[in-house]
Amino acid sequence: MDTVSQTTPAPVTLGEAFKYWLKLGFISFGGPAGQISMMHQELVEKRRWISEHRYLHALNYCMLLPGPEATQLAIYVAWLMHGILGGVIAGVLFFLPSFFLLSLLAGIYLAWGDVPLVQGIFYGIKPAVVAVVLFAAWRIGSRALKNEVLWGMAALAFIGIFVFDIGFPWIVLAAAILGAIGGKLMPAKFKGGGGHGASNKEYGPAIIDDDTPTPAHAKFSWTRLAVKLVVFVLIWLAAMLVLRGDQALSEMGMFFTKAAFLTIGGAYAVLPYVYQGGVEHFGWLTGPQMMDGLALGETTPGPLIMIVTWVGYLGGVAKEVFGNSVSAGLAGAAVATFFTFLPSFLFILVGGPLVEATRNELKFTAPLTGITAAVVGVVLNLAAFFAWHTFWPQATMDAPFSGTFEWFPVIVAIAAFVALWKYKADIMKVIGVCAMLGLVYTFLI
Repeated sequence: MDTVSQTTPAPVTLGEAFKYWLKLGFISFGGPAGQISMMHQELVEKRRWISEHRYLHALNYCMLLPGPEATQLAIYVAWLMHGILGGVIAGVLFFLPSFFLLSLLAGIYLAWGDVPLVQGIFYGIKPAVVAVVLFAAWRIGSRALKNEVLWGMAALAFIGIFVFDIGFPWIVLAAAILGAIGGKLMPAKFKGGGGHGASNKEYGPAIIDDDTPTPAHAKFSWTRLAVKLVVFVLIWLAAMLVLRGDQALSEMGMFFTKAAFLTIGGAYAVLPYVYQGGVEHFGWLTGPQMMDGLALGETTPGPLIMIVTWVGYLGGVAKEVFGNSVSAGLAGAAVATFFTFLPSFLFILVGGPLVEATRNELKFTAPLTGITAAVVGVVLNLAAFFAWHTFWPQATMDAPFSGTFEWFPVIVAIAAFVALWKYKADIMKVIGVCAMLGLVYTFLI
C-alpha cells in the first residue's frame, strides 16, 4: 500500500463539494444502481470522503425510504459533511440538470413531435444502461454478500420479483425481518458490510471514517427533530397556498405529494400510480406520451422518477395553466418536481440523526444488512428488465419475445460490460461511446 493511500485526505470545503455534486447531476446516468455505483467509485474509492462501511450504512437506510434512493444517498453524505446546507445543495443539484433537460425535451417533443438525433443517441445509450446496471449489481454484490446466507437472500429476492412478481416493499419487509432474526441467531453473518480494517485495507482512511465521531449537527435531538418536522410542514403548506388560485397546479401538488410517499422500491413501483392519475384521471397526457417520457427518463441523467417532470410539463400545457405554452409547461414541471422531491429532504434531514445514532448497534444494522442483500437481487432483476426492453423493443407481457430481436444493442451491451468490468473504463466514457455508436448505426440503417 503506498503512503498516499495511508494519509487521510484534506477536509473538503463546501465549494469543492458543490463542484462535485454539480458534476454528478450532469453525469448520473444508469438509474439508481448506476448512480450509487458512480458515487461509490468517487466518494469511497477515489476521493475517500466517506468510508465504505458508513456509505453502506447510509445506503441501507435510503433503500428503506420512499423516493429516489440515489438522490437521498447524495443528500445524506453531503448533510453528514456540511450540514443542512450541504444536503440541500447536493439534493437539488442531483436532479436540477435533469429537470432542465427533460423540460427542454418536452418542449421540443410538443413542438416537433419527433427528434431523430436524440432517438439515435438513446438507441446506443439503452444497451449501455443495461451494462451499467449489471456491473453495479456485481460491484454491490461483491462487497455486500459476504457469506452464503446473504447470497441466498439475494437469490430469493431475485426469484421473488422476477418469477412471482412480488412487490418490492414486501421484499424489503421480508429481508428486514429475516435480517432481524438472523442478527439474533447468526450475528456473525449479519454484521455490517465492510468493517474498519477491510475498508482501509482497500482504499485507505477516509475523511468520515468508520471511527470518526458523529458531527455535532448530525447528533440526534428530539427538539431538532420536532423543529425540522414543523419547518417541512410549513414549507409544504406555503407551497400549496401559492398554488391555490389554479386548480390544475393544486391538483398536481397534492397528487405528487402522495406519489412521493409511494415510491418505495424506486420509480418503477410508483409508475402505475402516476400513469393512472396522469393519464386516466387528470388527463395531463396520453398513454403514448407517458411511454415516450419514460424512455427519455431512462436515458437522461438523474433519477428515473424525473418522469414526473415530463408529466408535469405536458400536464401544464394540456391544462393551459398559463397563456404561453412554455410558461405553462415549466410551471407544471416545477410543481411536479418540487412536491415529488420535498419528502426526500424530509426523510434525510429529519431521520439522518437517528440513523447515525444506531450505526454500531447490530439490532438495527442486521435488518439493513438483510435489505442490502435483497437489493442485489432486485438490481439484477432491473438489469433483466432493461435488457428485455432493449433487445426486444416490441415485446409485451403477453408476448414477451414478440417482434424483432435487436442484435446491435446486445453487442453494445456486452462490449460496454467488458469495458467496465475487465478494463475498469470510466462509466461516462463508456456511455458516450455507446451514444455515438447508436447515432451512427441509426443513420446508416
